[in-house]
Parts: sequence; C-alpha cells; structure tokens
Amino acid sequence: MAMAPTRVLFVCLGNICRSPAAEGVFLSQLEQAGLSHAFAVDSAGTGGWHVGHPADARMRAAAERRGILLTSRARQLEREDLDRFDHILTMDEDNLAAVRALAGSGSHRATVTPITSYCRRHGASHVPDPYYGGSQGFEQVLDLLDDACAGLLAQLEAKAGEAEAADGGGPASGGGPDGGSGNGGDAA
Repeated sequence: MAMAPTRVLFVCLGNICRSPAAEGVFLSQLEQAGLSHAFAVDSAGTGGWHVGHPADARMRAAAERRGILLTSRARQLEREDLDRFDHILTMDEDNLAAVRALAGSGSHRATVTPITSYCRRHGASHVPDPYYGGSQGFEQVLDLLDDACAGLLAQLEAKAGEAEAADGGGPASGGGPDGGSGNGGDAA
C-alpha cells in the first residue's frame, strides 16, 4: 500500500516573495530527484494582504532565470494548516512566532521549523525579505532557499529511509493525487 505524500508548507509574511519561491525551489528539486509523487507542497503567508495575487514579478523573474516557475497564488495561513501538513517551514523569527501563536498550546501534526536550519552552505539565521530592496535581494533569497531546500530534502529522504528500514522494507514514500500540486495554482 502506498504511503500518503509528505506534506510541506512554506510560510512568510505576505506569500508573494519568499514562501512561493521556497515552494518553487523545492518543487524543482523534487522533480529533478524524481520525487514529486512523494510530496504535497504549498506556501502561505501569515498576513492576508496579498491573498489571490501571484508571486511578486521580481521574484518570478529571478526564479525564471534559474528555470523555476512560480505559479502559486497567495493565501493566508490557517489554523487547520497545522494539522494538514507534516512540516511547516518559516522564513524568519516573526513568521515562526506567528505560526507558534496560531498553534497555541494545543498539539498539532506539523513540525514548525525555520527553513534556514536546513542550510548546509550558508550560515543565515533567516531568509531576508527582498520586497523593499533591489534585484540582488531576490537572488540572495533564491541562493538561501536552494541551499535550505536541498538540506530539507536530504533530511526527509534520510528519515524516509530510516522508516523503510524500521518497517522491514517496502517503498519509503508513495504517491498521491495532489503531490507537488502547489497551492491551487498550476504547479509546473
């Protein structure tokens, strides 16, 4: 029997720069690794100002130069996301605090972690918001996210391998109809 996909949610402030970029970078890495079927990936913002909007045009352009399409539409984080997802990855301390506040003291399915904790090459404590800066800020964000998403994927693959070994073999991950589908947009 195929296992349900691992559900990953990336969170930033408005869901138009950092988190849709993380979603796109991770989806691209999953596709390159042949693992799109094993994951359901989405992004959200802690604020609702940009709900329904595509990612910032500057972020989309920077990502496209790297062969990554950002097709999702902004949505706001909901309390239910804490039980819909296995992993919620935040871009900075404010996002982390907002997700933890939404979670309250109850128990939830999702593990909430700063995305930069998975960086292997960069020593960043957060992914800076490029919204008010120049084009170099968008490139820096993509560099950080490429590193962090690669580290995340490596760790999730290692855990899946450990689970497979503990279960006595069989597939470490299975497919799902929504695996790698993005947040309602037409994921590439």
